Amino acid sequence: MLRFSLSNPAMVKATRDYHPAQLKSAVKSTTRARRSHVVIPPGVEQIEVGFGDRRVKLTNLNKLFWPALKITKRDLLQYYADVSSVLLPHLQDRAMVMKRYPNGAAGDFFFMKRAPSPRPPWIEICSISHGSGNIIDFPIIQDLPALLWVINLGCIDLNQWYARCDDVDRPDYLHFDLDPVPGAKFQQVRESALVVREALESLKMSCVPKTTGSKGIHVYVPIVRGPTQKQVWTIAKEIAQVLEAGNPKLITAEYRIAKRPKGRVLVDYNQNAWGRTLASVYSIRPTPKATVSTPVTWKEIERGIDIEDFRIDNVRKRIEKLGDLWAPLLSKQKRFDLQPYLK
Repeated sequence: MLRFSLSNPAMVKATRDYHPAQLKSAVKSTTRARRSHVVIPPGVEQIEVGFGDRRVKLTNLNKLFWPALKITKRDLLQYYADVSSVLLPHLQDRAMVMKRYPNGAAGDFFFMKRAPSPRPPWIEICSISHGSGNIIDFPIIQDLPALLWVINLGCIDLNQWYARCDDVDRPDYLHFDLDPVPGAKFQQVRESALVVREALESLKMSCVPKTTGSKGIHVYVPIVRGPTQKQVWTIAKEIAQVLEAGNPKLITAEYRIAKRPKGRVLVDYNQNAWGRTLASVYSIRPTPKATVSTPVTWKEIERGIDIEDFRIDNVRKRIEKLGDLWAPLLSKQKRFDLQPYLK
């Protein structure tokens, strides 16, 4: 059942398992935003880009975001413009948590949930009621103008909600964040990913992997929307604990940092909790080599990949060659139904 409104009534108070949300529609354009690609000229400090009657001001374009690599804010914006055709479908209709790096990848960052004001009138808003009684207006990245607007705020990676705004309690996927505990190497992360795949496939769950762009691998399972985020979290926890029991020298599901055995790979089920986010597919990460969270094939994991194989300077050509390897997460077909597993 969808709990969604285009009107603006006072929202029902949130509970532990129910968080009303409303989509605040953007001001409609009077002309079509036909422009689907942008080339940002080098050398300029700022520029205003037009999309029909929408205008996006891009500023501080020469600012170095990765000084050692000579990668500027312009390069960051251009990357996201270039990959927008495969990235945007994974962001649309989902609240976005902004992680802003005003001084580049090596500088301090801060999280920002509320869409800043003033903002362009065409930015759509997902208003989500939290248990504290607060209603937070998150921005939604629906198109290329909105994507450039949020990156221009200093966002390097993108962190969207797991559930769409029409029902923020019911996600579209279950996932595992495979994160090396100190002492573990990336080879063990790859081994753990293959163990996770084997377990999921034994349950008839199709799954797709990507590098996190940081230290690990994400494994996602497209699911039939219906179970609450808490129910999805519970199933992910049970799977992670079974994996730990069967592979105690490789995998841990221990959430408490102090009790995690060193040299293992954490199968982090807790990232499925309500309100959590992970770096989206195709996100650049604030790492020294500007690595990208990139979809990979299981054969590539079997052969051996490294995080630094996928960077801002080579992922675009990979997409041109392979397309969107994460298209299964967008398809209505072959989504796993968790309903029979609910208690």
